[in-house]
Amino acid sequence: MGHIRLGCATDGLLDFSQNLNPFPPSFSWNPDKSLVSFYPDDRYPRLKEEIARIEGCSPDMICLGNGSVEIMRTFCHTVISPGDKVAVFPPTFSEYDLSVRIAGGISVPASDGAVAEFICNPNNPTGALLEREAVLDRIASAEEVGRILFVDEAFIDLADPSRSVIDMRSPSLFVLRSLTKAYAVPGIRFGYGVGDPDLVAAMEAVRPPWTVNAFAEAYALEALANRDQLISSREAIRVEREWMQERFERLGISFEPSSVNFILISTGRIPAADVKERLLGEGILVRDCTSFGLPFAVRVAVRTRGENERLVEVLARCMH
Repeated sequence: MGHIRLGCATDGLLDFSQNLNPFPPSFSWNPDKSLVSFYPDDRYPRLKEEIARIEGCSPDMICLGNGSVEIMRTFCHTVISPGDKVAVFPPTFSEYDLSVRIAGGISVPASDGAVAEFICNPNNPTGALLEREAVLDRIASAEEVGRILFVDEAFIDLADPSRSVIDMRSPSLFVLRSLTKAYAVPGIRFGYGVGDPDLVAAMEAVRPPWTVNAFAEAYALEALANRDQLISSREAIRVEREWMQERFERLGISFEPSSVNFILISTGRIPAADVKERLLGEGILVRDCTSFGLPFAVRVAVRTRGENERLVEVLARCMH
């Protein structure tokens, strides 16, 4: 699996395994506790209208979900028939492959003959960010053969939103967004997607009712109203990421140049599991990337300066 299924405390540990925004937007949020006494409106008109206003589309192009993974599962159950091929390009988020297989599809590492294609932009775990033109070319290729391109932009708010294709309108495009990473709220569970109205209508028919709870809906509305704060988040992350990468270069630690709030580090000849254990002994938790098919790599989050200094200090001992 590519993620931890069960929440767990990391008391006493400096957690570099979770790639959440270390400088999240700050705003007051005081949800009406009486919301627990009522079912949410399963049409979510206010929330869809607000997202549609932000993204410059119509509300019938908005699909909501209890986090991005639920939307991936809904998408796959909607567009995949048993035996269909779906293009997934590792190393990347393992939920794409799992969602495809649960729906009866087959993940393949090439687009030819695929009914759908997943790309993560920026990619997790490499941090690579495709140019907008490169993604537009893939949309055009998908249109030519009737394939659907699923673009996961869960991290793009922490990288470069100008590379996003969420403004594009095509029956062959579905773009996913999430609040989890940008707002550092994994417990809220809220994601949304923008796609062709016919695709979204089919997905909305498949997803369970009331998938977004009333508190998540209230938080999402407040978060979206404060999205401009992500500008300063991106700048602070850039400064820290460049500082970390410069220190890694000094130490001779190989890494993938990143565009976002995490960095993929090569562990050389030392298995990633061993490096993880060494770091745990120093009170630091990192992401062993063996499950991504990278048994000699770990992923580290970008955090605040003092925390990043501690990581660099410990890595210097544990990887040599």
